[in-house]
Amino acid sequence: MTDKPKLLVLIGPTAVGKTKLSIELAKAFSCEIISGDSMQVYRGMDIGTAKISEAEMDGVPHHLIDIHEPDEPFSVSEFQERCNTLIPEITARGNLPFIVGGTGLYVESLCYRYEFADSGADEAFRMEQALFAETQGTQALHDKLRDIDPESAQRLHPNDTRRVIRALEIYKLTGETLSEQLARQKKTTPYDLCLIGLTMDRQMLYNRIEERIDQMMEQGLIEEVQKLRSLGYTPDMVSMQGLGYKEIWPYLDGSATLEEAVYLLKRDTRHFAKRQLSWFRHMQDIQWVDVSEPENFSANYEKVHGIITGRFSSDF
Repeated sequence: MTDKPKLLVLIGPTAVGKTKLSIELAKAFSCEIISGDSMQVYRGMDIGTAKISEAEMDGVPHHLIDIHEPDEPFSVSEFQERCNTLIPEITARGNLPFIVGGTGLYVESLCYRYEFADSGADEAFRMEQALFAETQGTQALHDKLRDIDPESAQRLHPNDTRRVIRALEIYKLTGETLSEQLARQKKTTPYDLCLIGLTMDRQMLYNRIEERIDQMMEQGLIEEVQKLRSLGYTPDMVSMQGLGYKEIWPYLDGSATLEEAVYLLKRDTRHFAKRQLSWFRHMQDIQWVDVSEPENFSANYEKVHGIITGRFSSDF
């Protein structure tokens, strides 16, 4: 028995099948879901973020979806703050807080209550680095990070310009690298934590990613990005650096063909899934479930259901 608040967490790479499973689990265990995705917070960005629809929610309460306009940055510290309010509120209603998502740093920082130095921001430095990346290339920017913080450079893809610049900015403002900040975290959880990870045969996952992107194109991803562009949002915004947006923008500018844009989106999403899995593999306490047979949903559901009832056996 423990006095710590219960927290259920489901993580896994993009397209592995978290959404459908999370809804069934939420109904079984009286959960309210908190999105652990750093991009689904933005309004008007539905197709590219594979945002759950109201129909798919099937009556299950969801939090931290559509809470920001695309020109309002969302950070790990805001995610922590909001979750630190939401979790006690959900618990007080007699429901189980359930984090579902794939943004590794966000989820891990919440599970273990990471404390980051209040490094602030240096907008002039950000603009300077963005210009450097534009003129010298994203690889040259990534090389800067590799020189000062090889561990973060290994974790961040050269095309992930936003996070590469933030890692450089943290070092400039604090004299401490991002990996050093992460390394000194205590890795103890304030929660009675049940942390479940979904994994899948790598080639099967990549096939699912490509199929999902084909569906996004059919659903109107280009039109979604066009609308955001017409509303005055620009490609340098944090939100527009998300997968599905930064790849389509060059096509709308005429600097890439549609075939090139889709190729890059599929490639970048595969790389992203690989980085997600790499991040999760370094986390502790995860109980992994292989869902390489997605057609056997009932069996996969039973595996996860059993883990939860075993972890919270006094309540379920």
